[in-house]
Amino acid sequence: MHSPLEWTGLSQWSNLIAAFAAMLLTVWLVDRHRRGKETSRALIAALALTTAWCLLASSFGQNVAITQVFELIRNLGWLGIVYSLFARDNRHTSVVQVRPVLAVLAMVELLQVVLLVLAIRFAGIDSAAAMIFQLSVMFRLLLTTGALVLVHNLYVGAISGQRDAVRWTALALALMWGYDLNFYTIAYLGHLIPQEMVALRGLIQIGVVLLVSVGAMRGGSALRFSPSRSVAFQSLSLLVIGGYLILMVAAAQSVAWLGGDVSQLAQLGFAFATTVVILALVPSGRLRGWLNVMLAKHFFQHRYDYRAEWLRFTRTIGRGGPGAAPLHARVVQALADITDSASGLMLIPGEGGDLVLAARWQWPTAEVPAEAMPVETAQFFERRGFIVDLDEVRAGTDHEGEAALMPRWLVEETGAWALVPLVHFDRLVGLVVLGRPPLARKLDWEDFDLLRVVGQQLASYIAEHNGQSALLEASRFDEFNRRIAFVMHDIKNLASQLALLARNAERHADNPAFRKDMLVTLTNSADKLNALLARLSRYGAGGVQRLEAIDAAEVIEAVAARYREAGGECPVYATPGQPCLVTASRETLEQVLAHLVQNAIDASQPGMAVLLQTRLDGFNGVIEVADTGSGMSADFVQSRLFTPFVSTKAGGFGIGAFEARELVRAMNGRLEVESREGLGSRFSVRLPLVVATELETHPDVASDDKPSDKKVA
Repeated sequence: MHSPLEWTGLSQWSNLIAAFAAMLLTVWLVDRHRRGKETSRALIAALALTTAWCLLASSFGQNVAITQVFELIRNLGWLGIVYSLFARDNRHTSVVQVRPVLAVLAMVELLQVVLLVLAIRFAGIDSAAAMIFQLSVMFRLLLTTGALVLVHNLYVGAISGQRDAVRWTALALALMWGYDLNFYTIAYLGHLIPQEMVALRGLIQIGVVLLVSVGAMRGGSALRFSPSRSVAFQSLSLLVIGGYLILMVAAAQSVAWLGGDVSQLAQLGFAFATTVVILALVPSGRLRGWLNVMLAKHFFQHRYDYRAEWLRFTRTIGRGGPGAAPLHARVVQALADITDSASGLMLIPGEGGDLVLAARWQWPTAEVPAEAMPVETAQFFERRGFIVDLDEVRAGTDHEGEAALMPRWLVEETGAWALVPLVHFDRLVGLVVLGRPPLARKLDWEDFDLLRVVGQQLASYIAEHNGQSALLEASRFDEFNRRIAFVMHDIKNLASQLALLARNAERHADNPAFRKDMLVTLTNSADKLNALLARLSRYGAGGVQRLEAIDAAEVIEAVAARYREAGGECPVYATPGQPCLVTASRETLEQVLAHLVQNAIDASQPGMAVLLQTRLDGFNGVIEVADTGSGMSADFVQSRLFTPFVSTKAGGFGIGAFEARELVRAMNGRLEVESREGLGSRFSVRLPLVVATELETHPDVASDDKPSDKKVA
């Protein structure tokens, strides 16, 4: 065991040697500067302050007020060294990220002056002196921790080829502040200054001077610093944590002055209250969003960390496997992650050129009609590739005529924030509706540039996916055509054989009753087989033989009556309405409606009704089949519902919905679908009215019926 006198002697001699070494190095650097060689003035000042502090520590000890003041000034000098290393190549913008951190650390260190004055003022009060000592040590812990983080970022953020320029100085600073971190940690936990570690501080200063000397003799090249956003965020988090720690200590010490049971009760209540506040704020996404925006706005020239954004974008789009979201949903998520949007929608071109819903991402409440956007709006986005800020549209701003083209449902949906078109080779393949982020902000030029570039990349992915789907569908059709050719050949032979059998039986059967029954049976079989052949031949163009004027209201009533007569678990009702004369094939239309009604029954619970109704919409008649069953997702409607040979029913062939759509197309109509999971579905068969067909077929008659300009005059 060493006596206190021995430790004091070691402290005096080590500090004296450190002061002599620092003075020699200072003189040498001043001489280099006088001879015109590159020398850091900040380093000269820091070494001079270190020399003064070591001399005072050797003469009077490290705990006296004058020594502590010079320790404060010494720390500020070394913080200046850190600043000069960050800005060594005169790149002032590179220190924007660390300047606030350095300023806060300097302010924390300057608080030591206030604590020294308070220590002198309340020197006779033991409790006050103990609290001031703990606060002083806590501030020094915050300073050393923050300084070590900055030194780490200084070395790591430098370009790998230029780290030699800062290596030795960074090692010296890490040695000094690393030792001080342990020194003040022990002092805080033990409530006193450890004399053994006080004595060793002089030896540490000798090591610091030697490392700085090596760095000064080796010289260094120009230094470039490129800190990341995570570095800035971690540094800010460190300051927040340190400030919170200081606040807790100060509050706890202040409460301790109350004394007795009141002190314990107050401390318990304070701890409980602060814990509740932390648990409420730390998990808050809004708080994290505010911190990210504040960092991006004040610490960086650019809002985005493009490397991190690209990596995240690639991971989102490339995610595969059975549990992965569909491509359209991943496209929405990839764009939403960039702007921190909480939700989004994906619209894609429909059959008639309008935009329809393809996918939802975390936005189940958005009310999207079957025709989400008309053809004119889709053409606008295809021509301009313009990204729309919907807040500007709502405010009355109109840049390129987009305000008049926005559908009402989108403007009234306050959660919708921006529209990003996905254009591939001058062709619109999709439109993403971004939801509003938790922390509202205005889109700027950097948002538009990044969203435009990412939108083009996503458009290429979607175009590739569409091409692969078309190739897969074509291959399936080729296989189906080959198989159906054999089926039709076999059925045709069977029909011929049955017809021949019927003719022979008519001539050779002896029993008139048997002959009559046999003829009826065989004739019906032959008729059914021939009808099946005709139905199988309808796929493709020319599937509907004859179009005529029919009343859609009568057709839906006939279909509903057929299901009522057959009975079943789900009642089918036809809503009475006005006559709706459309141009169609009655047999084909009944076939389509029968399929849609059966699908609605299959998707509904027993007892839930299926409704059929007709309405007029311009030059079209619309037949709607609605149910309140399980519903379908937007992705299923767009990618699987009308895909041949894909069925969700056990034993299903997967061609019913596709057949219904193709038959409606053959009647010059269109089949539309609106569906929400858990709420139900509505299929709309849109067919041209008879009057529209006549106008299209005989335009001269229509023009003759119009009054001329002369008559009007």
